Amino acid sequence: MSVLVTKPAPTFTAKAVMPDNSFKDDFKLEDYRGKYVVLFFWPLDFTFVCPTEILEHNHKLAEFGKRGVQVIGVSTDSHFSHLAWKNVAVEDGGIGDVQFPMIADFSKQISRDYGVLLEEGGVALRASFLIDKEGNVQHMVVNNLDMGRNIDEMLRMVDALKFTEEHGEVCPANWHEGEEAMKPSVDGVKEFLHKHVADYK
Repeated sequence: MSVLVTKPAPTFTAKAVMPDNSFKDDFKLEDYRGKYVVLFFWPLDFTFVCPTEILEHNHKLAEFGKRGVQVIGVSTDSHFSHLAWKNVAVEDGGIGDVQFPMIADFSKQISRDYGVLLEEGGVALRASFLIDKEGNVQHMVVNNLDMGRNIDEMLRMVDALKFTEEHGEVCPANWHEGEEAMKPSVDGVKEFLHKHVADYK
């Protein structure tokens, strides 16, 4: 798997199930240039950890929206499978009325281009990519199949990216919006650590 951070996000055109349950034959990532995008992959529809991650992304859509972020989901299932899963109630193992586009990577090419396809199983790892307004990958995280992601961490990364773009400062470990950052210089880190030395000793 290659690291995509700092590189242009691979573009694609694919079939998708849209929030209103319609099919879109030519969903293009390029159409979202100028917006932040969280693109996340899950292994398979109708499985186990996957619905919890999908539902958590859906529950956090308002928070992503406040930050100007479009959430897009991808798996190697067909668009028919995506729609069928949406039509299953959550209490029965479905995902219900998910309100972000679900991409059908039936050819597996998108997963392969992002370096997250398990070739022997034909499914994608649990991978998430934060793409900036210029179409470049700024953050990625990849989990094995058994380990679910922390969606709040992606929100934190969005906040950090927007802060650095706006202020030109860098965000220390565990930084959250509203907390102090540091100037990207030797003096900047000295000043920061001098003020916060108790946190690091």
